[in-house]
Amino acid sequence: MASDGALVWITRAEPGAAATAARIGAIGLRALMAPLLEVQPLETPLDLDGVGALAFTSTNGVWAFAARSDWRRVPVFAVGDATAKAARAAGFDDVRSADGEMLALIDLIGKGRPEGVVLHPCGRHLAGDLTGGLKRQGFVARDVALYDTPAIAALPAEATLALEERALFAVLIHSPRAAEILASLVDGFDLSETLAFGLSSACLRPLKTLGFAELVKAKRPREDALLDALLTRLRSFETGRS
Repeated sequence: MASDGALVWITRAEPGAAATAARIGAIGLRALMAPLLEVQPLETPLDLDGVGALAFTSTNGVWAFAARSDWRRVPVFAVGDATAKAARAAGFDDVRSADGEMLALIDLIGKGRPEGVVLHPCGRHLAGDLTGGLKRQGFVARDVALYDTPAIAALPAEATLALEERALFAVLIHSPRAAEILASLVDGFDLSETLAFGLSSACLRPLKTLGFAELVKAKRPREDALLDALLTRLRSFETGRS
């Protein structure tokens, strides 16, 4: 496991994978961009009647909504800064950001007290129950699945080669679903020199029995924190070699 220009596997779907790869390159590491899932739009009916706010829990939700509608008249509540940035780029003016956690987003919406329905444009596979949490606080809320994230059919060739050559320093996991797909594809490879970094405990749970050198949870469920954890472990490894 070499630290100079260490190879880091990015498993998240496009277009987010390219943005993460750019950040990996900017800190002097090599990015292996081999997504484990794809983002595919769904033709779900989009009913905006009575909607008083939009809640986004991912950049994919923002992009999927923006592709379907030019409606920008209501406040947006975003789970984190990256999602908020995507909402602003999509043309929303009133955008408020939580700190990256679902409970923080529910609290932010509670403090904002939006009127009308809180609509959550999302994917078919949900990692949490935002609308349930909002309903328990007395809001009228509903999900609308605007995209799906099917798993890839087979492990990408470049990822297979890196695994066979034990060339991976780390793999980044941005969602529990990506972790589940990864677990089904890499079982049997020698992962004893590879670290897995996840945005949350749920992102690491499916990987516990696969033999990774270490499972590292970001201090906060944000990519900044994920990359900070990666750099901390990399520096620790370099110090140990000196």
